[in-house]
Amino acid sequence: MTIRKARLKDIAILSGVSIGTVDRVLHDRGEVAEKTSDKVLKIARELNYTPNLMAQVLKSKRPYNLVSLLPRSTEENTFWVKHPIGMMRAMSELDPFPINLTQINFDLLSETDFVKKTRTVLKLKPDGVLLAPIFQSESIAFCSLLRKVNIPFVFVDGYIQETDFLAYIGENVFQSGKVAGQLTEMITPAGKDLLIINLARNLQNVHHLNNRTKGFLSFFANNNKFGEKISLNISNPASDNIKKELDLVFKNHYNIGSIFVSGSKSYKVADYIKASNISSANLIGYDLLERNVAHLKSGTIRFLIGQRPEEQTYKGVKKLFDFLSSNKIPEKMEYLPIDIVTSENVDYFI
Repeated sequence: MTIRKARLKDIAILSGVSIGTVDRVLHDRGEVAEKTSDKVLKIARELNYTPNLMAQVLKSKRPYNLVSLLPRSTEENTFWVKHPIGMMRAMSELDPFPINLTQINFDLLSETDFVKKTRTVLKLKPDGVLLAPIFQSESIAFCSLLRKVNIPFVFVDGYIQETDFLAYIGENVFQSGKVAGQLTEMITPAGKDLLIINLARNLQNVHHLNNRTKGFLSFFANNNKFGEKISLNISNPASDNIKKELDLVFKNHYNIGSIFVSGSKSYKVADYIKASNISSANLIGYDLLERNVAHLKSGTIRFLIGQRPEEQTYKGVKKLFDFLSSNKIPEKMEYLPIDIVTSENVDYFI
């Protein structure tokens, strides 16, 4: 038996009103008596009516222009190389529709460059923005400008609660820090010290690293099983500087049992651990960068936590399009699974 999709005409007949009235109710166009509106909406729900999105969008007189503002991938941090792949997959699926995407990238180490690129985004007059809010204060200022001109924005990689964002897709940053804490507890002998490393020039302004660290430390708030929790912020990620900083830490703290690196550059600490022949310290970090994976497979890194970057941007583009084309309000917080990756299962993630 063939089941025909409900039409506006069907709703109109059952409601006893014109097709034009049904259209005004369903698309919030013009005044309709509350009693009539309630009746139309009730019948539409009963018929499981869904609009013809293709026809609706193709009637648009101009394309939807989206702009992404994400960090530029570098040789030292290839984490951001996967985000465009997700966006291109979404754009490929949306190919029949009038939609454009412009990608703008900023220097991950420069707040000044981020601010400069926000001006570029605004000049493009986008209908929607996909944003990685790496720098907290600068992102808050930019988001405020977007809201003033009614441009919706979706966050990936992290979110800032103080902004009026449309949606966020990514990990629960604080919770992933707690997961790292639990993994650390499993593999660290009692009484050992824990070393927390943040590779960031200005940690307080890089909110996702800051929140991961808070989550990690919160796991041990009432845990007296371990020794000292040593926090180290390395502002200059050059290898010689990392060596200098870590030489000093290990000279003054001989009892370190595990190391938690809050960001993607875990391999830089792993390089030091391997070169220094330190076998007593377990290392936990983030992201499936090629160099991180190599250390994971060799055993220098015990666990990596994956963030599914392609899925973040894929869903981000789709949410913006659905909102712009059919006023579909997305789920505001879409937390992706926190992937715990080991040497045994890593090949299933890459």
